Amino acid sequence: MAGAPFPEQKTMPSAELKTLKARVTVMPKAGVLDPEGKAIGHALGTLGFNGVGEVRTGKIIELELTETDPAAARAQAEEMARKLLANTVIESFRVELA
Repeated sequence: MAGAPFPEQKTMPSAELKTLKARVTVMPKAGVLDPEGKAIGHALGTLGFNGVGEVRTGKIIELELTETDPAAARAQAEEMARKLLANTVIESFRVELA
């Protein structure tokens, strides 16, 4: 089904454990080539979508953390991003708590 959202995955009933959700957005840094974005931009043009400028692709990682303190949860997600989720040489990341 095109455009259908992914089903929610639950590992533990929410009544048993308080959690915070963190969303880590990872994007290529400015000046880093993005061949996937380039290909998508080209394909959009061939499909008749005019007026599309530069296209950049990235990824979003949603984390459910058992940490209940927002500052500690943000720090934990940022550490995860620096150590694993983003290649900080060529990618930047942003952490949002939900």
